[in-house]
Amino acid sequence: MAFQMSILVCRFKIPSSIGALTHCRGISCVKVFGPKSNPNLNSNVSAANLAPKSVWNPSVRKPTCSVFTRRFYYPTLHSGVADSGTSAAKFSTNSSATRSFQADSLGKSSRRKNWSVAKGCFVLVSALGLTTIVASLHSSPLCAMATGSDSINLDSSNTDWKEAKKFMLAASQQERQALYWTADFLSLDQVPIWTPSGQPTGDQSHPANEALNPKISLFRGDITKLEVDAIVNAANKTLLGGGGVDGSIHRGAGPLLKKECTTLGGCETGQAKITGAYKLPAKHVIHTVGPIVQGAVGDREREGLRNCYSNSLDAAVQNKLRTVAFPCISTGVYGYPPDQAVDEALSTVRKYLEEHHAQLDRVIFCVFLKSDEDLYQERLPRYFPRGPQVKSKL
Repeated sequence: MAFQMSILVCRFKIPSSIGALTHCRGISCVKVFGPKSNPNLNSNVSAANLAPKSVWNPSVRKPTCSVFTRRFYYPTLHSGVADSGTSAAKFSTNSSATRSFQADSLGKSSRRKNWSVAKGCFVLVSALGLTTIVASLHSSPLCAMATGSDSINLDSSNTDWKEAKKFMLAASQQERQALYWTADFLSLDQVPIWTPSGQPTGDQSHPANEALNPKISLFRGDITKLEVDAIVNAANKTLLGGGGVDGSIHRGAGPLLKKECTTLGGCETGQAKITGAYKLPAKHVIHTVGPIVQGAVGDREREGLRNCYSNSLDAAVQNKLRTVAFPCISTGVYGYPPDQAVDEALSTVRKYLEEHHAQLDRVIFCVFLKSDEDLYQERLPRYFPRGPQVKSKL
């Protein structure tokens, strides 16, 4: 496994019969003993140190396999066959446990025969237990990671968000993908680049710039599934979560996002603040607060909305983030007319890319409603028009 080993602990409950069910909790080291010593296996562990001579014969018993796993905080793991209704006795090296084990082994048949059967059951159940444990470590929904001897649970508000953020930013892409809130995420390659399909309708606000057009995408779907450097959150001033896209982002990221947001002191209209993304496929969340419109849109509201886009892009550039996804800001309960909000968004992003085109690779306009998608499809050619076509001389 890719994680560093912590404190090694070994606790087993030995089944007293083939029908017992082994319970293993907090396992980090498992030793499996074979019937004979292996001359090719180097081991500093003596069998005599593991159990009294009445149970183990030190001349022929040596550990043949050691399997180490990370110490995680999971619910009880189960392995074995049918449950007899009670747990088997714990495996121990003290004399009382040895006598208990010997007593169970003695029956109508000879001591030697029963010991061989019990030993075989122990090895079999232990092997089954290892398989169950390893599979559980890979598939557990608890998203438990580790740094040093401490555990990091992305689903727990008791986790240190600073350690969790540090770990997620340092993790490989494969490690991060295993912790996403969804397996149905979309990489940047799966988000198509917007391509002008015709001549712009209405006034052409900007000249054609073929270097900027490949930096624009229009995506209709769930912004919390985008695997990009940063997604922008249309937040409220508290930054503690709300409805709409704000609530979706907080639910996807988990409780640590809110925990980090409580340290930011809120956010004013037009400002932008950046946090970790935790369980989201994006690496960061940039929070911005859009203006509230009551009645007609004035200069103050227009400026506030433009600041949301420009300050969010500033936060991305300052943190060396190259791919950013925007939701529709202020067009929901905040009352900004969608057709006017589209123009402010496109004009601000176009102007910003002209000045910082080398620092950004992609800006994605993420919409949820078909009506918003239609507005962007209509207005995009005005701000990112196709260059003049060269007529063939043939």
